[in-house]
Amino acid sequence: MNQPLAYVHSDAIIAQNVVVEPFAVIHKNVEIGEGTWIGSHAIIMEGARIGKNCKIFPGAVISAVPQDLKFKGENTVTIIGDNTTIRECVTVFRHSATIAPTPTPTPTHDGTRTERPPRRPPR
Repeated sequence: MNQPLAYVHSDAIIAQNVVVEPFAVIHKNVEIGEGTWIGSHAIIMEGARIGKNCKIFPGAVISAVPQDLKFKGENTVTIIGDNTTIRECVTVFRHSATIAPTPTPTPTHDGTRTERPPRRPPR
């Protein structure tokens, strides 16, 4: 993970064998699980919790301050589940304190996702 052209805050918790590409930025109060890949120019902001074996592609922003006008700077987090892929230039916002956090679904080996809400029956 020792990438001299990336910025990783000293308070960030980075697991073993995480790859951080050049020009990525990782702020404080961030946790990244084993085997995760962080692409160039990705920004992992304060409050991000990224699971194992994730792929964060170049230009993605994780745990940005929400655009919700009710957000008043509360200490919230963004939870990215294991084996999740976040593609180029995607922004994943933190939640506001007025709603419960919703972790991203974790893919399973058969291609389905866990933590998915039940489907409504057809009308």
